[in-house]
This record gives sequence, structure tokens and C-alpha cells, in this order.
Amino acid sequence: MENRAGEYVNQPTGYSAFYPRGLPPEPPVEVKGKLQEQLSKADRALGRLDGTLLVLPNPELFVYMYIRKEAVLSSQIEGTQSSLQDVLAAEAKLFDPDRPNDVAAVINYIAAINYGLKRLETLPVSTRMIKEIHEKLMQGVRGSHLTPGEIRKTQNWIGPGGSSLNEASFIPPPPDELPELLSDLEKYLHSDSMLPLLVKIGLAHAQFETIHPFLDGNGRIGRLLITFLLCERKVLSKPVLYLSYYLKNNRSEYYEKLQNIRRKGEWEEWLLFFLRGVEEVSTQASLAAKQIILLRENHRSLITETFSRSAGGALQVLENLYTNPIVSVREVQEITGTSYPPANELVKSMEEIKILREITGRKRHRRYMYWEYVNLFRENSP
Repeated sequence: MENRAGEYVNQPTGYSAFYPRGLPPEPPVEVKGKLQEQLSKADRALGRLDGTLLVLPNPELFVYMYIRKEAVLSSQIEGTQSSLQDVLAAEAKLFDPDRPNDVAAVINYIAAINYGLKRLETLPVSTRMIKEIHEKLMQGVRGSHLTPGEIRKTQNWIGPGGSSLNEASFIPPPPDELPELLSDLEKYLHSDSMLPLLVKIGLAHAQFETIHPFLDGNGRIGRLLITFLLCERKVLSKPVLYLSYYLKNNRSEYYEKLQNIRRKGEWEEWLLFFLRGVEEVSTQASLAAKQIILLRENHRSLITETFSRSAGGALQVLENLYTNPIVSVREVQEITGTSYPPANELVKSMEEIKILREITGRKRHRRYMYWEYVNLFRENSP
């Protein structure tokens, strides 16, 4: 049966695959009533978030950890177990035999985000860019045998673990349809449109998930697409809007809304859900940015009031912790340009005033975490 989103077509081997229609939907999306109201709320929240970034002393301090939190949450939606602390410890080269072995997938996700943001400087969001990001995402991890960076050449499907093609809950379009579908999506992304940008991005995300062009990693790439488009259009000055927290907490509704587009053409209901997410996550990110400003001011004051001659070195260490929240005495020595004994004393003093917390439990080669800062970004924290 055909609807405004597409139709299911029986295949020679007996299953039915979904063939999406191009964007924008026909009949057109009606931005009115509840949808218009929610769009206004999302726009305002996004504007407040971008304004908050402008008053941060160093927005990169916020971006660094926010990207890592997004990588953890987005990967957890796909079944990984690694936490933010696992990722930070792995980046700090802290060996832990109990660490989940999927932490490499999260670190790949971080690399894919950073690569994509850099690539935006020379290449618009496009099929080519999406393929390059996918290659970074899947390199050397689970699914790396599934042609990283290449559009699939076989049929895939979505369903419970172990389900067959005939038991799938959704079967995307066959591989021979993908070049045209992706070309149409790319043209839509760069076309002039009377639709508001957030509505356009919401439509594009759902369409990408329906096309499902890769054998693995489609969900993560589709979620990144949202942020890349916001940055490309200069709606956000920094990449700090990620919907994974919202989508993870509303996973069942997320999948249901996407399915109802395919079954019933319910684009407006999906957009209402999507825009609620933009509002919620923008508000949370604004709050987190303000909390970082407050934390930084409090800790700078604490160091100035507590330390005497070593206050300058402690402030240097504090600034470095916003980029690398796990540190060793040797690293503090490099940051401050001092010898080992004074660096060791400085770390002890920062531990006494609870800026640093020792995390290894060892007597040698100890590492210290900027605990309060990391705690602002934990997975269960908005």
C-alpha cells in the first residue's frame, strides 16, 4: 500500500521491502497548531544554547566532553556497554582488564565526529562525506567486516537479534535503489525550501534511517547527520546538540514514530517528537554549560584563596583538566614546567581540596580525575 512516505513492494524471494518516496512529503507537511508551537519552543531553546556558548570562557572545554558523552550514549543505543569513565580511562591509556571490550567502538565514534566537523570546512554534508565518516566509525571494530565506508550491496533488515529476513520488523529498500535515493536526499538537503530548517533536518534524519544505506552503523550516522547539518547551516557555532540522550530515554517511541511514517505517512507526528527532543536536549546542554562556568569560577577562586606561590601552576593544571580530565604527576610536571617533587605536592594539594580524586588505588603510577567536572557529563545526567 502506498502512502505519502512510500510503499512496500514484494520481492522475488517473498519478502516486502520499503521503497521511500522523495522529500519533501506530498501532501506537504503542515506546520501549524501543536507542531508550530513546538517548533517555536525548539528554535528558542536552540538559540539560547548558542547564546550560552558565546559567553563560555573557552567553548572548546565544553565541546570536548560533550562529544564524548554523545559518543557513549549513541553507541549504547546500539548495544555497547562502555561508560564515559571507560572512554576517558582508555584515552589516558589506563589498563583495566574489566573494561568492556567495546570501548574502541566509542573511541571510533569520537574520531568520526571530529573528522566530520573538520571535513565540513571543505565539503558540504553529502553522500561522499557520509561514506567517509562511516569508514572512520567502523574501522577495526565490530562490524568492520561489513564494508566500512561503502554503500551496501546486499539486503539488510531491522528486527530482534537473530531474526531472519522474513521475521524482520522493517526491511529497507533493496541495494539497487540506494544510489538514486541517496542522490535525491542529497539534493533535498541543499535545495531551497520554504520549510523551517529544523523541520527539514527532522525529515532528512527519518529519511536516512529509512534508506538504511550501510550494513551497520546507520543509527549512529543518522544521529550525527542532525548535528552536522546544524553546524553547516551556522545554527550552532559549536557541535553541542546531540539527541542520543533523548532518543535513548524514549527508544520505543522513537522506533514507533519512524515506523508510523512508513506505515501511515505520519510525518507530522514524527516531527513533533523530534522537535520535543531538540527543545529538551538544547535546554539540558545550556544548563550543563552554565554549570561548567560556575564550577570553573568556584575552583579558580578556591585555588587562588588556598594556594600561595603554587596558585599559578594549579590554575594551569585546572585549565588542562577541562581537556584531559585524567592526569598523572608526570603530566602535571610537564604542564607546570617544574620538577617531580613540587608537581607531586601540587597534585596532593589539589586532591586535599577535592578538585582531584585518585582513581587507580595503586601506590605507583597513580592517576587522578577531575571528578566533579566528569560527573556533570555522566550518562544518567542531562
